[in-house]
Amino acid sequence: MEDLRKARLREIPPVNEVLFHPGIAALQEEIPHLRVTEAVQEVLASVRQQILESGDIEFLSRPLEVDFLAAQVREKATREHAYHLRRVINATGVVLHTNCGRSVLAGEVVDFVSGIAQGYSNLELDLGSGERGSRYSHVEDLLCKLTGAEAGMVVNNNAAAVLLVMRALASGREVIVSRGELVEVGGAFRIPEVLKAGGANLIEVGTTNKTRLKDYASAITDNTAVLLKVHTSNFRVVGFTEQVGSGELVELGSSLGIPVVEDLGSGTLVDLSQWGIPYEPTVPEAIKSGVDVVAFSGDKLLGGPQAGIIVGKRSYIDRLKKDQLTRALRIDKLTLAALEATLRLYLEKREQEIPTLALLSLSANELSARADALAASIRLAAGTKILADVEQGYSLAGGGSLPTANLPAYLVSVKPGLGTVSELEEFLRQAETPVLARVQKDRLLLDVRTLLPGDSQAIARVFHTWAQQDKEY
Repeated sequence: MEDLRKARLREIPPVNEVLFHPGIAALQEEIPHLRVTEAVQEVLASVRQQILESGDIEFLSRPLEVDFLAAQVREKATREHAYHLRRVINATGVVLHTNCGRSVLAGEVVDFVSGIAQGYSNLELDLGSGERGSRYSHVEDLLCKLTGAEAGMVVNNNAAAVLLVMRALASGREVIVSRGELVEVGGAFRIPEVLKAGGANLIEVGTTNKTRLKDYASAITDNTAVLLKVHTSNFRVVGFTEQVGSGELVELGSSLGIPVVEDLGSGTLVDLSQWGIPYEPTVPEAIKSGVDVVAFSGDKLLGGPQAGIIVGKRSYIDRLKKDQLTRALRIDKLTLAALEATLRLYLEKREQEIPTLALLSLSANELSARADALAASIRLAAGTKILADVEQGYSLAGGGSLPTANLPAYLVSVKPGLGTVSELEEFLRQAETPVLARVQKDRLLLDVRTLLPGDSQAIARVFHTWAQQDKEY
């Protein structure tokens, strides 16, 4: 055994020999020499360790080939040189897929962001006066025009927006909220904890399914700072229910001089039902009802970048802008550019150029045609190695939006001729451009609703590679 170990250790080539291997020499035209050298060193060190620790006679008896080592180096160097954050193909049918970055930005928006990113900008410069300006000025006027609010500002996400509102308006005081509206958002962050972090004292009223106006009224004290309404954008309580509308809450708050704050979560600027999407309360409706401060997300139904948007009465928004926490929560120039460009699409009545709204509102005929085309291209690319058919199913809005909406969909159902469905799913997920799909029982489902231009062709190429690999084995 010891002699076998020594023999294999002597076969380990020096670093330079591996670097001069034709495959590795060519690799250095794509990847910096230093990165390739590090990969060679790490592979050789790993092989050396395996030999020293192995008690497998068959393994130790196998000659060590440079071609084998070169292949390991190439795989390692290529994997480690690639960017960790990568573009993926979303074939899950979840439009606002949180794990995949939620909203896809419109092409015009991307172009504007790219231009801002590649040069200097007037981020905090008033070009009229030459003096320092406010970064909020680039979107505040747009937000006011689109929502009817007196003022607006933006922070890095909606949880931050609610946190800032609580700190600025209710720190050390009481906030009254319906027990049925104490939602948990993504990543196990909960409204009660956000309020607590903002220094507010939570006062729960009503029950999970029923809360009446008198419940709020009876809980009000001299220490009440805010009446809070939270839209349950990621779940619904149905059946024997009752809740207080924004207008009713505003009347109560106004009579006592207490501001009403509404967290709309995945708030939308327009009525989605005009495109056959289930109705969601809009930000303009909340402002029109008299709500003092409204907070909502930028990267959900709005279809823009991740942001927490706050609009409402100027006196309250000014207090938020002056709070010291605002600087810690502020957005950067690229987010601001993406938000401005997205809001301009709304202002110009071009909402359906926003990918989120376009994908949510795709017609059944369009989805059916896309599914038929994708299934045909997969069959052509993979031949007998893949069975691909079309079936009907459902897509989801995702991202904590439209929780009860099952959007009719056409899915490409795939079964591998060789191997298992889980092996095929893993192969697609680990492709150069990863393809994310759903596994359901004995088949893989590709939902065409969330495919973007060029995705179908890329998927066909991955299936062709799968079929070719099957042939080799």
